Amino acid sequence: MAITLDTDLARVLGAKTAKAMAESLDLRTVRDLLRHYPRRYARRGEMTRLDDLQVGDRVTVLAQVRRVSTRRMRNRPGSLTEVTVGDGAGEMQLVFFNRRHGGLTEGAWGLFAGTVGEYRRTKQFAHPDFHLITGDDDEDWARALIPIYPASKDVSSWVIQKSVRLLLDASGGFGFVEDPLPEDLRARHGLLSLAAALLDVHRPTSAEDVERAEDRLKWDEALILQLVLAARRRAAALEPGTARPRRSGGLLDAVDAALPFALTEGQQAVGEELAAELSRDQPMHRLLQGEVGSGKTVVALRAMAQVVDAGGQAALLAPTEVLAAQHARSISGMLGPLARAGELDGDPSGTRVVLLTGSLKAAARREARAAVADGSAGIVVGTHALLQQGVDFADLGLVVVDEQHRFGVEQRDALRAKGNRPPHVLVMTATPIPRTVAMTVYGDLETSVLRQLPGGRGGVGSSVVPVSDKPGWLDRAWERLREEVAAGRQAYVVCPRIGEDETGSDDTDAPDDADGAPPEEDEGKGGDRRPPLAVLDVARALDEGPLAGLRLAVLHGRMTPEAKEATMRAFAAREVDVLVATTVVEVGVDVPNATVMVVMDADRFGVSQLHQLRGRVARGEHRGLCLLVTEVRETTATGQRLAAVAATSDGFELARVDLETRREGDVLGAAQSGKRSNVRLLSLLEDEELIAAARVEATALLSTERGLADHPGLAAEVAALATDERAGYLEKA
Repeated sequence: MAITLDTDLARVLGAKTAKAMAESLDLRTVRDLLRHYPRRYARRGEMTRLDDLQVGDRVTVLAQVRRVSTRRMRNRPGSLTEVTVGDGAGEMQLVFFNRRHGGLTEGAWGLFAGTVGEYRRTKQFAHPDFHLITGDDDEDWARALIPIYPASKDVSSWVIQKSVRLLLDASGGFGFVEDPLPEDLRARHGLLSLAAALLDVHRPTSAEDVERAEDRLKWDEALILQLVLAARRRAAALEPGTARPRRSGGLLDAVDAALPFALTEGQQAVGEELAAELSRDQPMHRLLQGEVGSGKTVVALRAMAQVVDAGGQAALLAPTEVLAAQHARSISGMLGPLARAGELDGDPSGTRVVLLTGSLKAAARREARAAVADGSAGIVVGTHALLQQGVDFADLGLVVVDEQHRFGVEQRDALRAKGNRPPHVLVMTATPIPRTVAMTVYGDLETSVLRQLPGGRGGVGSSVVPVSDKPGWLDRAWERLREEVAAGRQAYVVCPRIGEDETGSDDTDAPDDADGAPPEEDEGKGGDRRPPLAVLDVARALDEGPLAGLRLAVLHGRMTPEAKEATMRAFAAREVDVLVATTVVEVGVDVPNATVMVVMDADRFGVSQLHQLRGRVARGEHRGLCLLVTEVRETTATGQRLAAVAATSDGFELARVDLETRREGDVLGAAQSGKRSNVRLLSLLEDEELIAAARVEATALLSTERGLADHPGLAAEVAALATDERAGYLEKA
């Protein structure tokens, strides 16, 4: 039978197995199966660390049966069979209700697959799937390394292994695999052929085989992705845009004159970069990332002012109404009369700053849209409402996306499409990104970084309050908060949930999924974890208990915009001592007098989100304190993650910690596109040199006169990615 990488698996494996693989693992073609690499490799008789398994993981383990016992159950009819298996490093229980398995005898080796549970602090599988390794098994089980594949309930690791063996036999080897990488590139980097790499990764004889194979297969992933991104950069350079050069005596000079502080060296340098790019005909595509509080908004405002001076409009897209309103208020305050052109007290040489959100009354919405459409509104600040039909710009010259991770790619692209010609684009994030992530995910954007914080900031100290290990610490946390309030300062208390309203319904200002908070650990409680703490409940308890006598207010997403605005104004005016809130305060909220933040159920938030929240305090001269309250044990993975957040205020270091707790697919493709990620082996932290080398090779390949015309295999791989939803994500990001 003639086989190619595009051959349907049903032709090789049969309809039943192929259907199960398609439905549970999204494996449909020979290419899909061969690119479904082992998660790890097991050696018979060698430790595979059963004691490292985490509750809730679905895993396959290689272990030996140690003990088997069957007894009648006391509280219900039937029998219970308990099988103890071990690997030399630990033991776990296999539990079968009303089922006996004669093959599970002492001394037998097998592969056991299931979801890890825990009973009386002992890890266990309930009714696991298993395959015993016997003398009658084929040569697969006699190999030095046994591949353990990512599997599912319906398709086990050993089914995948036998399927690969069947494919190998049916094709007479992997000789049908054509290599997409140019031969000179493989020689330059000492890479195996693709056929040899696939054979070694699925049927290795040594750890060295696996290492060489994975090095080659990582190159496939990195090079194809970088080729797509390089093509995006080349196409963007050819887009016809509109130059927006700097003009003296306009809004930009007014902004600079109104600033109550001197720009940092970093702000000045990035400002010059943006000014130069805005002055060119090719649209700017730039990612501005930096520490919380590093002054990205001021840099963006100066760029917007330059575009307005050049006759265009600038749109600032913010993730929440609270943040959008604050941006509009601060920009208007900074520009003064120059933000009120056309009004009685306005400067006719200025422009209008318009706020457009979904909660605006009909008349105000019509007025705002009219100002946007006729061009009198030079600076437009808004939420998702900016993306709606009926919001038309006269001449959109610059799109600024604040907190880009809070928006879907379609939303960002929809705003960019409102320009008559492709506008300049500035994407901002206060969640620092490791260099290789920026190079790979945002490879078609130029990147600017702000590390330097403005002078006069007090800095933030952070501590974990582990309630389970040290229950007395929570009382001390509330005492510490009262001390700050007594000294004339203010505080935030942040909770992950809103709580019940009068109708008994429940709501939440959900943390952003892109933040990558790891799965919740149930700490051996059988999954009976209590619900997250709620703002309304916590505010009531604090008002009646440890914070009695202080002025408390609540803030959450279910409040009306007017109520949220009034609460924030009262807090900023020091009429409120403690603001009990959800994550609506996560970004952009700027109250310099706030010096304490207590984050309840801190384990429910991801690393970058905690860093964002912490950035709301110590924005003035006084030193701040962030207390991360949690019930998880200090020794757990989540406890260690919180300790890492408390140990450093370096957002770039925390970004690496964040990435280490997340699957690569969350960053590269799967989470953003809804598809299975094409990056399976490449590690953004461990393969920095390889990614950089692939970027150089991709640029060189596309810079030749014929491009990929002489490399049809490589061109086909690039085309496959370019037509996938993942490519759309990369293009729009």
